[in-house]
Amino acid sequence: MTAFDLERTYLFIDGEGGVVPAAVTPDFWRTMGSIPNAGDTLITVSDGKGAWTRWEMHPAGEEILIILEGAPTFWFEHADGRLERTQVAPGGTVIVPKGAWHRAEADAPYKILFITYGAGTTHKPVTDDDRARAKTLMERT
Repeated sequence: MTAFDLERTYLFIDGEGGVVPAAVTPDFWRTMGSIPNAGDTLITVSDGKGAWTRWEMHPAGEEILIILEGAPTFWFEHADGRLERTQVAPGGTVIVPKGAWHRAEADAPYKILFITYGAGTTHKPVTDDDRARAKTLMERT
C-alpha cells in the first residue's frame, strides 16, 4: 500500500485498471505532453491563489472539479461563444463539459480536487478581451 499527497504526486488512471504516479516538478505542466500516460485520466489536488493565467480545454472528455476549500468563480467559454460564470462553495462539484474552455479566479485561496480526462488538453492565454467580456457579464448580473 502506498499513500500519496495529491499536491506533490499526481495520479494517472490508465483506463485498464492501473494507476501510474507522476511526481510534480516545476516544469510538470510545460512538459506534460511528454509524460507517459499524460492522455489518461489525471487526479490532482491543487491550490489556487487568484486566477488561472490561461484558459484550458479538454476535447476528449469532461472534467470533474470538487471544491475542497474556498469559493472560486469558474468561467466557461462554450463552443457557441457564450460566456458563463458560476461560483462554487466548498463541497460543491462542477462538471466541465467536453470541449468547453474554462478557467477559475478568486479573491482568496482555494483548493480543488481535479479528475480530468486529459487526452488532447490544450491551453490559450487569457486576453484583455476575455477580461472585458467577463466584466460586462458581471455588470449585467
